[in-house]
Amino acid sequence: MLLSRIAPNFTLSYSRRLYSSLRKANMKLLYPTSLKLDVQSLEGFAPSLHPYDVKVPIPDEHADAEILVTWANSADNLKDAARKLTGLRWIQSLAAGPNDVLAAGFAEGVVVTTGSGLHDRTVAEHALGLLLTAARRFDEMREFQLQRKWPRHLGGAQPDRPKDRFTTLRDANVLVWGYGNIAKTLAPHLTAWGAVVKGVARSAGVRDGVEVYAEDRLPDLLPKTDALVMILPGSESTRDVLNKRTLALLPKHAWVVNVGRGTSIDEDALADALERGQLGGAALDVFKTEPLPESSRLWATPNVLVSPHAAGGRPQDAEALIAYNLRRFLAGQELKNVV
Repeated sequence: MLLSRIAPNFTLSYSRRLYSSLRKANMKLLYPTSLKLDVQSLEGFAPSLHPYDVKVPIPDEHADAEILVTWANSADNLKDAARKLTGLRWIQSLAAGPNDVLAAGFAEGVVVTTGSGLHDRTVAEHALGLLLTAARRFDEMREFQLQRKWPRHLGGAQPDRPKDRFTTLRDANVLVWGYGNIAKTLAPHLTAWGAVVKGVARSAGVRDGVEVYAEDRLPDLLPKTDALVMILPGSESTRDVLNKRTLALLPKHAWVVNVGRGTSIDEDALADALERGQLGGAALDVFKTEPLPESSRLWATPNVLVSPHAAGGRPQDAEALIAYNLRRFLAGQELKNVV
């Protein structure tokens, strides 16, 4: 009697587990060939792994893929994937901001996770390099070298930490606008060199020992800033936030470093401020239009360092993030970095 009552439930439970196992065994994961991945570290999970070219349409044989990993995909490739991969359930972007994926037209039910955290070290390192270039004027030294001229004003006896110039990180007031993971990676390196670091974010608080202020405090913070590091995401709320009004709040010797998104700066207002001597300089890794058009004023604007979106571009430890999320995906658990 007891067995007869249990058997139907046991059979149903077993059937569900068997179906789930078979489905996972037939599941496909597509990974990009646009970067070198340690694919062996991803083997052993249920889904089969298949490489794909991010610049051409997805092969028809992979139209049944349920998981897509993206990196440096062309817009046409993503649009094709959105149309063709009708059974897609999850996209793991390796970019910190997956704007390209979100604009491709994937079905609403597809879960999208970002590569947040994979670029913290590289972007922080690049930002540090731009700050040191701004302070030590390595760019100007190179210009003089190409002219076979000795830049006497950059060498020899120099004033120590002058108040009217940004020449060193020691005792410099560095304000990081957009205080997230990259900023938390950068800040210890700045403080190690003696900089006074403060942050600006949507909410105030203390993060790893750094005072972070809400954006309504910018009018108080910008006038005391020697170097402004911008690491803002690209969105309508951050468009042109560094504009004529906010630029006017910065001291004339201050430098702007942008390793976030180019849309956060009004480029004409920035060029105007630099041409009028109202700002020390700008070291920019991102721009509204990339590559930067030949017609852009920024090429010839004084004291502008153009970096060709080189801060990121090399996700680190991507396999660990993919494996972590894949394990949780198969277990039906919440994924990391969900948009």
